Formats: sequence, C-alpha cells, structure tokens
Amino acid sequence: MNDPVSPSAPAWRLFWCALGAASVGFHLWLIFSGLVPNLVSRPLHMALALPWALVYGAKSPAARWSGAAMCAVGLAACGYIAANATELGDQYGFLSGPMQTAMAVALLVIVLEMARRAIGWPLPLIAALALGYGLFGQHIGGEFGHAGLPLSSFLGTLTITEGGIWGSLTGISVGVVAVFVIFGAVLNAGEAGQGFMNLATAAAGRLRGGAAKVSVLASALFGSISGSASANVASTGAVTLPAMTALGYPRRLAGAVEAVASSGGQIMPPLMGAGAFVMVELTGIPYTEIVIAALIPAILYFTTVWLGIDAFALRFGLKGLPSEQMPRAATVLATAAFFAVPFVVLLVVMFAIGMTPQYAAALAILSAAALLLFDARGLVGARRFLARAETVCLTAGGQVAMIASIILCASIVIGVLGMTGLGVKLTSLILSGAGGSLWPALLLTALACLVLGMEVPTTAAYVICVSIAGPALQGLGLEPLTAHLFVFWFALLSTITPPVCGAVFIAAGMVGENWLRVALTAMALGMGLYIVPLCVVHQPALIALGARPAAALAEGAVTALGLGLLSYGLIAPFTLPRRAALIGAGCVVLVAFGGLASRFVGGG
Repeated sequence: MNDPVSPSAPAWRLFWCALGAASVGFHLWLIFSGLVPNLVSRPLHMALALPWALVYGAKSPAARWSGAAMCAVGLAACGYIAANATELGDQYGFLSGPMQTAMAVALLVIVLEMARRAIGWPLPLIAALALGYGLFGQHIGGEFGHAGLPLSSFLGTLTITEGGIWGSLTGISVGVVAVFVIFGAVLNAGEAGQGFMNLATAAAGRLRGGAAKVSVLASALFGSISGSASANVASTGAVTLPAMTALGYPRRLAGAVEAVASSGGQIMPPLMGAGAFVMVELTGIPYTEIVIAALIPAILYFTTVWLGIDAFALRFGLKGLPSEQMPRAATVLATAAFFAVPFVVLLVVMFAIGMTPQYAAALAILSAAALLLFDARGLVGARRFLARAETVCLTAGGQVAMIASIILCASIVIGVLGMTGLGVKLTSLILSGAGGSLWPALLLTALACLVLGMEVPTTAAYVICVSIAGPALQGLGLEPLTAHLFVFWFALLSTITPPVCGAVFIAAGMVGENWLRVALTAMALGMGLYIVPLCVVHQPALIALGARPAAALAEGAVTALGLGLLSYGLIAPFTLPRRAALIGAGCVVLVAFGGLASRFVGGG
C-alpha cells in the first residue's frame, strides 16, 4: 500500500527540498541580518526541525501520520512563542492560564519525541527522569530532594524563557552548529570528499600500511566537519575499508582503523564537530583560543593511531598501495581545490580578519556552493548541479534537525539541574567520593562519561557530564578549559570502548567481522583517547600553544615519544622482554618526564 506522504513519494520530493532550502536560507539569514530576539530565532529553529524529526524520518505510515499531528501542534506552539516573544518575556517565566500550561506540556513532550525518533530512547529517558525530579523531587528525603517548584514557574522557565529549551545550548545550535552542518553538507555534495581521499592517498598511500594511513588522514579531514563518528565511518569507510581488505589487511584491523580514525575527527580543530561551539558557550573562552588549545592533543591522538598502524603493519607485513592505485598529481591538485578553497575562506575570515566563526562559515558556504557548478573536468551540467543542490537541501535539513533534537532535549536536563540545584548536589557527591583528591575525581568523571556516552551522542554526554563534574574538577584546582577538554575527550570513549561502541559496530558490519575483535583492536590503536586527556591534566603546557608555543611543542614532542613507545610495545611483533621494556619506557617518559620539557624551554 502506497503512503502518499512518504518522503520518497514524487509529489513530496519538491516539498522536502524546499523545506531544506528554507532551513539553509533561514540560518544564513540570521547571520547576515543582525540581532534577532532569542525567543524568535530559537522557536523558529525548532519549527524548521519538526517536520524532519517527526515526519521525514518516520519508519511507517502510522509513525508518519502521528508525527504529522505532533508536528502541527509543535508548529503552532513555536509560532505562538515567536509571535509573542516580547509579552512572554514580561511574564518572567510564569505561565498564564491553562492554554499556556497545555502549550508548555505539549512542547516538552514533542521535544522528547523528537529526540527519541532521532537517536533512540536513552537521552529522552534521562530528560524525562529530570522532569520527574523537578516535579516530584520535593518528596525525596535527604540532601537529594529539593524544596519544590510551582508548576507554572517550573514549566514556564523551561518553555517561555531562555532557561530551558530556548536556552544557551539551543542558541549554539541555531547560530553556529547549524551553519557548520550546512557547510559540511555543501562540501560533501560536491567534489570535496573525493578531494580528501585523493590528497590523503597521495600523502600516505605508498608508506608501510599505506591504505590504513590514508584512512587516518581522510577521516581526520572529513571528521572535523562531519561531527559524527558514525557518519565518518559510513562515508570514508565506504572507500577505505574495501581498499584495505582488498590488499589483505585483517578485517579486524581494517574495521578498527576506520572506527578509531573516524572517532578522532570530532576532536580535530578547526571545527571539532559541535563540541568547540558548545565549549565556547559553557566556558566563555573565545573560539579561537579553544581550537588552538585543542590542536596539539588532537595531533597527538592521530600520531598515536598512525604509529599503531605502523606497528600492525610490521606484524602483518602490510605494504603500501600499488602505484596503479595512486592518483595522478594533476587529479590531486584539481580535486583538493574543492575543499581547500572553502577552508581557506573559513580560516582567513576567522583568524586573519577576525570575524565570528559563524560569519566565516557563511562565507565559506557561499564559496563551496559556487564550486558545486564544477568538477575536476570543468563545468557540470544543469541536471547534475540541481542534483547536488537537492542533496544539499535534504542533507542539511535532516542533519540540522537531528542536532536540534539532541540539543533541545539536553537543554531540558540542563534547565532542571539549574532550577533544582541537583547539579550542585551531584558535584558535591563527586568531591566527597574522591576524598578531595583530583585524580580519583578524574577517574569518577571518566567512568561517568563512558557510561553516559554509551547511550547518548558525544555532545549531549559532554554537556551533561561537564555540567555535573566540571565544577567539581575546577574546585579541585583544574583550569576550566582543561576540565572541559578532559570531559569532552572522555565523552568520546564509547565510540570504540565495549560494550556499546557505535563506530566499531558500523565498521565491523561493513567489513563482516566480529565486533568484539574489532573493538579490542580499536582500543589498542586508539589508546591516545584514554591517555592524552590524562597527559593534558599532568602537562598543562600541552594546551598552551597560543600563550607558550615553545613549551607546548616541547611537551607535545615528549608526549608523542611516550605514546609511540607504548604503541610499539603493545602492538609490534617484538619479543616479550623488548615489548615490556618499550611499555616501561613509555610510562616513564609520560609520567616522569611530563612537564620537564616546558621548564627547559621556559615559560613553565
């Protein structure tokens, strides 16, 4: 039986393209138009996401029709808030009358359902528990109860002020993350993806373990704009995984390489997925300072993966790519321009001219959109250009909606933590559990990040964990940026760490290997994900590239040496005594010599 509102139905194809174009146009308009009230821009952002989250991605006609009904209610509520933003601001978070109460309840339920349809049950379940705590926590005895909140104030703060679903996190989604998601969609609709692969192949293809090293470079380039380890595996893995298996790579290694490299894309500046922008809002530290601070740790991560691949190549006798699989220099140069030009525009406008990241991204989008008219051979035809434009609209509309669904739902949790004081109480629990010592607190935080990250996306896990653990870590003497980077890195652990490791599951499925074997190999390759955040705490100069470049580079070199010794000790086919000696030497370098290098070069 045909479903007339299916996204694939010809009659609706133009509608979804137009809606995607409207989403792209709206978010670009916000950047160029100047200041728009938050209670206007943020509800309209949700309104544009509603059809994608509730209708477009529905799995059955029944789900699609129920989604359409909720979408209609959500659109009416968002429109009401945007149209009455000034009057609602004068209510100071108190709902007026049963109509507003019903609207508030409907909005919260719809936000939960948007997140459920986008990423599954865990995050909306956490948000629902948070709502339950806010409504009934006064009945909990002891220090974890609260004094109680009037219903009109509790629901109103969450839905008609900037303290709940329209809070600062949603502002990041509206003003920054959406623009970079659009940037990625435009790049990937053209030749940029092939440009990534060609450049990576030219740079690393002939080296020992070359196909795997190509995957590392391509995933670092692509992952920095995709913001999703799973999306990275699915896209770059479609090219690199067949190449590795065809050259005789063990399937567990091929899958592990792609999972580890793809996970690292989220910590690679300049974009770091959505994480850098959320960090700006939560810390108040300028974006440029965050990405400069995050650069050396990210390079250390990929260096560790690179060296681990080299050690596996020694074990399995893996050669470089044959010459016939290497791209010609002219092809590399031609296709590299498709991502180089937009990235140069982005970086020049952001760092040299000093404009905001979102303004720089908007200009980069325009340059990337112009390049959709071309491929490596010259101008493309009108039909191919329109197909690319359609891809941009559908991809951008869907991805902006998914990010919006996650952030709106996470905003409920953050709003309840703030209103009830639960965040402060959980922070105190971490401090008491750690006995007032930093390293036990770091261990507790890492475990919390791992557990939460198993069930929710990296950005949401980071936001929730840092809201609870961040103040505790800072109370124990950690600098705010160090604490946030530590939590953000450990929120990524679940992409490669069993029992729930999303990037590993996808890669294992693509190569047809047992997921646990892939996961264990990925953990060995990706040991930097576990160690580098600890090194940042132990050697703060690692994130001081902007203020103390010589000290940061010196510490980076020492840390790279220690990680390299560990990689070869754990992976390379050496005798057991030699491997033990390498592992011991690596630990000594990281623990005993960490911090010394920066003192020798000054500024420490």
